[in-house]
Amino acid sequence: MKSFRPERVASVVQQVVSEAIAQKLSDPRIEPMTSVTRVEVTHDLEHAKVFVSVMGDEAVQRRTMQGLKSAAGLVQKLLAGELPIRQCPHLSFHLDESIKRAAETYRLIDEAMAEIRRDEASRGSVKDGRMMGESGGEDA
Repeated sequence: MKSFRPERVASVVQQVVSEAIAQKLSDPRIEPMTSVTRVEVTHDLEHAKVFVSVMGDEAVQRRTMQGLKSAAGLVQKLLAGELPIRQCPHLSFHLDESIKRAAETYRLIDEAMAEIRRDEASRGSVKDGRMMGESGGEDA
């Protein structure tokens, strides 16, 4: 049962931080399209790494991370009110670029598939042209 405790705490951290970003933090640096992607809590429950995805360019991401780091104390206070444990985990915010990398991967796959389709289409039209000419010659 003890091994599930960090996961339960992580779930509460994710919920509280997500709600804080959406409704309670008024820092203009924090991009509204920021979402908590995952939370990792140490087994001793002293530290929680909060991974966030920020929609926008690098400047928007940097500003948002600065805003979140500035708001960490307030978010930790909100979290302490929700967790029935003696010591609230220390929060640290980290940019999660996995969504950005996945989108880039999909874009590259789409690009490669479009190129393959263009190549097949150009080869197919050449083949069809030859076949039509050859079959025309056979019928004559």
